[in-house]
Amino acid sequence: MTRAFMNVFWLSLKEVRSLLSDVFLLGLVIFSFTFSIISQAQNTAQEVHNATIGIADEDQSQLSREIAGHFLPPYFKPAVQIPVQAIDALQDRAQYTFIVDIPPHFERDVEAGRSPTIQVDIDATAAMQAGIGASYVQEIISTQIHRFLAQTDTMPPDPVTLTVHLAFNPNAAPGWFMSIIGIVNMITMLSILLCGAAVIRERERGTMDHLLTLPLSPVEIASAKVLANAFVILLATALSLYFVVKGLLAVPIAGSIPLFLCGVALYLFYALAVGLFLATLVQSMPQFGLLFLLVFLPMMMLSGGNTPIESEPRILQLIMQAVASTHFVSFAEAILFRGAGLALVYREFLAVAGLGAAFFVLAVLRFRRSASAASG
Repeated sequence: MTRAFMNVFWLSLKEVRSLLSDVFLLGLVIFSFTFSIISQAQNTAQEVHNATIGIADEDQSQLSREIAGHFLPPYFKPAVQIPVQAIDALQDRAQYTFIVDIPPHFERDVEAGRSPTIQVDIDATAAMQAGIGASYVQEIISTQIHRFLAQTDTMPPDPVTLTVHLAFNPNAAPGWFMSIIGIVNMITMLSILLCGAAVIRERERGTMDHLLTLPLSPVEIASAKVLANAFVILLATALSLYFVVKGLLAVPIAGSIPLFLCGVALYLFYALAVGLFLATLVQSMPQFGLLFLLVFLPMMMLSGGNTPIESEPRILQLIMQAVASTHFVSFAEAILFRGAGLALVYREFLAVAGLGAAFFVLAVLRFRRSASAASG
């Protein structure tokens, strides 16, 4: 037992040194937990920001000018007057996300109590801004019409006051969410890539055959690769959370980072085992890359990090409960966003530990069978 432990220890050191000497993989780790996280936090806009808007003012009245003048930064760029005949051509060229067509005699019809229609053309290829921005446009137009009719800037009180409380992210800053989810996705991506690449690199260089001639078991070799890469990713995750997310991006972490890292350590046995398992199914890095996309993308998109898992079909929700990344995303959000303690996330920890242990055993058995066949 002591000999097996020492074999795994020295093999793990060899794997860490091998990774540190691989400039490409080391650069990928550094980039993924620094510049990639910063880019996702600062450049992934989920709200209306500097949307382009054109006004086809066929009325040329005081009301139409007031409406056009209230599309202001930071939500909209200043409204641009355009001829009504150019609406279709401008939208075909995607020059404006929103085009507001104010019909002739609009102000007169409003004063007369009629219900004139304003046409709003939206370029829905900009899906996020189009969906949210449509309600912004409607609210601005409605507000200016009410003010015009009342001849005052004071709006009448609403019969019902709606008080909105935003928990855990009072300003609804998308960077807070995207930085944490970015780290979660990078953990999964690099775990699969690094472990799979380590196995294939050994095979392509011929050093796997050398290892198998030594008094080492395939289980010890596989365990060393998992432990070494787990150490590197866990260290990179901790540094990214403390120095990039909390320090550089100033994102408040509500819960315990050490508790989250304990959960990451459990999850790494699952994610690294996935990489190990995939590496035993292919013969080269290009094949591994294609298989990686087929596995990683569904895990990232369906685990609840990008969209709530409750919005998925029921059968898909049940299937994803058997994937450890679903429980990983759940306790990551609970700990880092909502400040949950172990008492609230221990079920997710147990689920990740159980699924990780099961898949780790499966991957090691597959690796041992593959290594035995290669040596034979």
